[in-house]
Amino acid sequence: MSGNADMSKSASKVVTVRTASGIARIRLQVVPALAIALAASLAGCANRDSITVGSVPDDYRTTHPIVIAEKNQKIDLPVGAGDRGMTGAQRDTLLGFLDGYDKSAAPTLTIAMPAGSANEVAARSAGRDFARLAMAAGVKRNRIVMTSYQSAVPEASAPVRVAFVAVRAQTDKCGRWPDDLTETSENKHYADFGCSYQNNLAAQVANPNDLIGPRKQSDIDAENRGAVIDTYRARGISDEFLSNSEVTY
Repeated sequence: MSGNADMSKSASKVVTVRTASGIARIRLQVVPALAIALAASLAGCANRDSITVGSVPDDYRTTHPIVIAEKNQKIDLPVGAGDRGMTGAQRDTLLGFLDGYDKSAAPTLTIAMPAGSANEVAARSAGRDFARLAMAAGVKRNRIVMTSYQSAVPEASAPVRVAFVAVRAQTDKCGRWPDDLTETSENKHYADFGCSYQNNLAAQVANPNDLIGPRKQSDIDAENRGAVIDTYRARGISDEFLSNSEVTY
């Protein structure tokens, strides 16, 4: 009997130990689950940054933005070796180029003449005429710089370059084709898409400051406005409009 009692006690201990360890194991498994659930519920109440994660912008206006920056405006006027001074064609071309010169900003107008070329003498004579024409067009004398550059080919005739710096609306250079156009599995624009459109749009902007903000409203022409209103009143309402109108005047 005593042996059976000892075995029953030992069995009860084992059961107790196993039961206790089982309870402990269950408790250890339940605690992490409760911690995860509590953390998830608290995360829903936390403050989050207003950052939306998504794909890279695929818009030509973002890829090729129009920016306002200084740009070198230049024109190369060809001069023949037998020319003596400025020709009529050169005069008309240069006047058209100087239309873009901002007299209020008065940037430096550079006239670069070739040195060591076949038309060196003719180019110097034409360059002096270009300077006189620029002054007649409103460019100040102290804003004109006469300079020279070395011709790369002495046997050839080099042009006279007229240049000035102006603020213009512009985009980056077009013609970039880094990837194959047939790789359209993601249905995205190619790298050069919209670049020419943005460049043409920027070139049409006469005053780049209009892209920054509106101009001040001009004064109203009261005399012209009064004449238009008087004409409208004197004309009255036409019979055709009265016959087709559903409103009785």
